[in-house]
Amino acid sequence: MGDMTAPTQARRVLLAAPRGYCAGVDRAVIAVEKALEQYGAPVYVRHEIVHNKYVVQTLEKKGAIFVDQATEVPPGNIVMFSAHGVAPSVHEEAREGRLATIDATCPLVTKVHKEAVRFANDDYDILLIGHEGHEEVIGTSGEAPDHITLVDGPEDVANVEVRDDSRVVWLSQTTLSVDETMETVDALKEKFPNLISPPSDDICYATQNRQTAIKELAQQSDLVIVVGSKNSSNSQRMVDVAKQAGCPAAYLVDFAREIDETWLEGVSTVGVSSGASVPDVLVEEVLAWLSERGYGDVEIVKTAEESLTFSLPKELRRDLRAEAAALIEERTGRPAAS
Repeated sequence: MGDMTAPTQARRVLLAAPRGYCAGVDRAVIAVEKALEQYGAPVYVRHEIVHNKYVVQTLEKKGAIFVDQATEVPPGNIVMFSAHGVAPSVHEEAREGRLATIDATCPLVTKVHKEAVRFANDDYDILLIGHEGHEEVIGTSGEAPDHITLVDGPEDVANVEVRDDSRVVWLSQTTLSVDETMETVDALKEKFPNLISPPSDDICYATQNRQTAIKELAQQSDLVIVVGSKNSSNSQRMVDVAKQAGCPAAYLVDFAREIDETWLEGVSTVGVSSGASVPDVLVEEVLAWLSERGYGDVEIVKTAEESLTFSLPKELRRDLRAEAAALIEERTGRPAAS
């Protein structure tokens, strides 16, 4: 027993698994890279393809141009829709703007869109649980604006009004925290006892898995660092979940250089994870940064196995440059200038 340091002082890192890229993000990022390879630059992308600074900057260097609206893209070009999904009106704008489109919406988001359409067709009032202004919420609401009411958390429930409380269903933004959603659902059920739940759980598997892992970590950590961007809803939720699970401090950083050394004071265990739109190279940098400061011992905390993959958007199998040129020709009656 010659070791003078008490085991409690041992510095270690608990690394969450699963973390980082989910299948929908992976598919969207690869879709942009493939489109650039196949069709050459520029490929326009409406909104950030995924909510991550580094990913967006990397793709810009390769020739992707990010725009706020499809209407900003010059006719005869290719525009890609982000993983968060878009309202039908945006597809319409692209058609009118003579743009060839690639839809990189995550299939799990598409599923929620389809549910919204189906319930709207059956004349239900749809209560969409989500954050106001979030791209995914805007896209889903656009599927059936007359039938959808946004409910932004349990405190919003008091203001909700429906036409017929026997025909009400809830749907949710896929990147919320499971606990947060169920708290809102419980409040809604109290107000509308006949509230129907969606046929399948809409909180995405990746969001759920990353939150389960961080909950586990947080209970054993003095500090939790989540790698992710401020505008990433699922990354923000992970910080909230860590704090709710009892971790004294949890922070969101885009890059290792944003970590503040003072956070490490009195800390023996650091939990590390990353949001669903974060490439692992950024996590590696954080681990290297921690290692330089004595936290070299890394233990993986695994709470789930992820094997889901999605096939790439089918539009990548077509000659979109030719389609875009044909759209211009159709509008003007003249061949597009090459």
